[in-house]
Amino acid sequence: MSNTAETPDLPPPAARNPRSRALVITAVVLVAAFLGLTTFSGFYTDRLWYVSGGYGGVFTTLIWTRIGLFVATGLLMALVVCLNVVLAYRMRPIFVGMGDPNGMGRYREAVTPIRRLVVLGIGLVLLVFTGTSGAGQWRTYLMWRNGGDFGSEDVYFGRDIGFFVFDLPWYHFVTDLAMAVLVLSVIAAALTHYLYGGIQLQSSSGERMSGAAQAQLSLLVGLFVLAKGVDYWLDRYDLPTETGSLITGVTYTDDNAVLPAKNILIGIAVICAILFFLNVWRRTWMLPSVGIALLALSAVLLGMIWPGLVQQFQVRPSELDKEREYIGRNIEATRAAYDLTDVEIEPYTPDASIGATLASLDGQTKSIPLVDPQVVRAAFEQTQQVRAYYSVAPVLDVDRYAIDGTDRALVLGVRELNVDGIPDQNWTNTATVYTHGNGIIAAYANQRGRDDRSQLDTESVGDENAGLEWAQGTQVSEDDLQEATGGYEDRVYYGEQSPDYSIVGKPSEGAEDYELNLPLQGSENGSTTTFEGRGDAGVGSTFNKLMFAIKFGEPNFLLSGRVNDNSRVLFDRDPTERLQKVAPWLTVDSDPYPAIVDGRILWVLDGYTTTDRFPGAEKDSYSDMIDDALADTTTGLQTIPTDQINYMRNAVKATVDAYDGTVTLYEWDTEDPLLQAWKKAFPGTVQDKEAIPAELADHLRYPEDLFKVQRFQLARYHVTDPSDWYQSNNRWEVPEDPYAQRTFQPPYRLFVDEPTVEGENETFSLTSVYVPYQKNNLASFVSVDSDATSETYGTMRVLELPNEQTPGPNLVANQFASDEEVAFELAQFDRSGARPVYGNLLTLPVNDGLMYVQPVYAARQLSDAAFPILRFVLTKYGDDIGIGSTLRESLQDLLQKSGGSIDPTPDPDPDPGTGEPQEPEDPEEPLEGSVAEQIDQLLTRAEAAFEAADQALADGDLAEYQTQVERAQDLIGRALELRS
Repeated sequence: MSNTAETPDLPPPAARNPRSRALVITAVVLVAAFLGLTTFSGFYTDRLWYVSGGYGGVFTTLIWTRIGLFVATGLLMALVVCLNVVLAYRMRPIFVGMGDPNGMGRYREAVTPIRRLVVLGIGLVLLVFTGTSGAGQWRTYLMWRNGGDFGSEDVYFGRDIGFFVFDLPWYHFVTDLAMAVLVLSVIAAALTHYLYGGIQLQSSSGERMSGAAQAQLSLLVGLFVLAKGVDYWLDRYDLPTETGSLITGVTYTDDNAVLPAKNILIGIAVICAILFFLNVWRRTWMLPSVGIALLALSAVLLGMIWPGLVQQFQVRPSELDKEREYIGRNIEATRAAYDLTDVEIEPYTPDASIGATLASLDGQTKSIPLVDPQVVRAAFEQTQQVRAYYSVAPVLDVDRYAIDGTDRALVLGVRELNVDGIPDQNWTNTATVYTHGNGIIAAYANQRGRDDRSQLDTESVGDENAGLEWAQGTQVSEDDLQEATGGYEDRVYYGEQSPDYSIVGKPSEGAEDYELNLPLQGSENGSTTTFEGRGDAGVGSTFNKLMFAIKFGEPNFLLSGRVNDNSRVLFDRDPTERLQKVAPWLTVDSDPYPAIVDGRILWVLDGYTTTDRFPGAEKDSYSDMIDDALADTTTGLQTIPTDQINYMRNAVKATVDAYDGTVTLYEWDTEDPLLQAWKKAFPGTVQDKEAIPAELADHLRYPEDLFKVQRFQLARYHVTDPSDWYQSNNRWEVPEDPYAQRTFQPPYRLFVDEPTVEGENETFSLTSVYVPYQKNNLASFVSVDSDATSETYGTMRVLELPNEQTPGPNLVANQFASDEEVAFELAQFDRSGARPVYGNLLTLPVNDGLMYVQPVYAARQLSDAAFPILRFVLTKYGDDIGIGSTLRESLQDLLQKSGGSIDPTPDPDPDPGTGEPQEPEDPEEPLEGSVAEQIDQLLTRAEAAFEAADQALADGDLAEYQTQVERAQDLIGRALELRS
């Protein structure tokens, strides 16, 4: 007999069609099988990838850590909640009463027969959702499990920094999990008691809750409040890493209001928990209710209103006096966290009047990279790609090689496979024939070629220079890089633009090689080859074929004869992605660069350890700090769990072999506690620093993203006095790029001869400049020694300019644009159907002054096929501006205006065949008459040269077009000299 009140009879449920039920069950099983197979195929193929690359231990650690956290957190949640549901059911009242005031009778009748299934279903749902969330905390767990000390203490609590970085996040997770378990347990138990009459909102006897319900809920709520007290205790340690309106870290209000409030709330929470525990035996909710109300009221008054009053009436009227001590600690912690404590700042007063000569300026600027890696990308691709199915990266790289005994800066691009350019788009071609790129293209960064053609025919690519002096291209005679490196494996199976996957390996017996391989010289038909490296995973067995067919959604893995027992699949081929998989705890630099080391092309990458838990250090967005004018065209993957960071170290140097994909990690920062923790978590993953090959060390350099983050912070934290910092005295900022508004100017790699350091010390450096905050004049020049083999590697130097109007990059760009001679020279672009393309605006301390150098390229208008060619070089030294077709000519023009010393004009370039000076072609007729008449004659000849150039352009004779344009420029220059 039911204990519930009588209810009207319900109509019997409609009979279900057994056939429909079978179809539904079949559909559910099929969907579940599909999802299961898809998940398993990803898991299985990833395991093959890791094991093949020698990093099976990484896969095992990641999987078992995630599984362990999934099971532990999921089971904890499911078991505790379900246990409380079962207890609430077993403690239900025997008689509810005929009135059934809750109206739960029909629901009890529906639930009771299937209560075990309901509890099981709730448990499974909680297990999945909580376990999934817990598995995502693998970084937090491994850091807690393997972390150690930093060796320095926090100034507020006296705890080692390792507590904040390694331990505190895990304690927060455990506490939050406990509170979530208790909240859901309270809800589940209350609902169960309500369903079975243990809680009655309307009771004739006046007793709305049974003793069992009151005891269970009092205990659970008491435990929750106690956990909240623990949470308040942990919140105290969050204050050094919380970002406020002024700084990151503890402020006056935190120290004098927030921290005492937290301590008071801890005491109130403990008292409140005791009241709930006592309520297990008492039959009144008055004291617990007063306690919980007091806790809530105190949280508002002490946690929000009191700090607000202190901030408004004590701090704001004299903020600097109140915050001085805390600002000083923030400055100290920030400089330590971003490794800025040893920055060398020297005063520097540019003086362009100190005896500048062409020889001195030419000597100190000979290494300036006139070739802009971003602008000349089209020239690399169109003149050196050889075939449409090859391409280079959107932004080229700069590295140095010893050529003929001299370190030379080179602009480099890897000739990678471009799937979109494959002529016949079918699976056989895209997966098995076109599998790899071919070789490196390199041009001297500070040298222009003999011919400046604006567009070249690909059939004559071997005979053209395209305005660049090639160190390694398709030309047989231009093999300086090949000779310097002793030759190398030129097949590129792993790169930034490699296809999703390729199937390689020895063909079936009797079959010929079918991978297309184009040699450096190029040919119409190319040659074929077979990959002989280790590869990522074997496809031999039918089961493996099935797994890869599911992973890539491609049945040809099972059907094609190209997939045999020797086949291997190459996938996850981007160097950054490969490093991220091997070391998912690293933040990877956004610009991997190629280097030829020991006969192989290696992608070199920098890996960073980061955290947002360094106490007292300023916290900012990582993506904002590394943003600049090139950021939209670079590729990079972030593995940090949060974009906000306040600690960063270049912990690892890594390489990825472009031929076989081998990933190798080397320890770089041997004192980084984060790296030591991760090495313990993943033993054997990172090799010792001493294992770095000497040939590789020659190509290691200071990483760009680290430098960008440091320059972002140094702009404000070069100031060490709290008063100056607060008042923004001498605050700097990175200038906007003159030609890409609202983005920072990127840093540039230059050979820098530091004027404040004695002796010959030209070093390969990464450089940038600062301007005063919200102003355009130059504030300072910053550089960091980038040569990893140098004893001064990583030394950051700042040349601080006096408070005078030394123009910054944007002002210099405006001065270039408004200069009459520059405008006159560039006007010919409009006449000839071309447009100017401005390259990097470089700043360099030279001869006790500052030199600005900017290449200007010419590009055909309304033509996507034409690429820019280097046409002019603009220079500025002191108050004078020079322009010329080469850097030397521009410096010569500049010194003529400034009255500086100009060396005698050098002899004409020697003839390549005889070595004798070449006689100039078509000598000009001598000028006659007065100066005005001579100027008129020169301008007439210039006009004729422009007309000849236009005709040559119309005829497609680009060599003659360039010759006539240069002749016209020379004539105009001579006319300007006569006029002055």
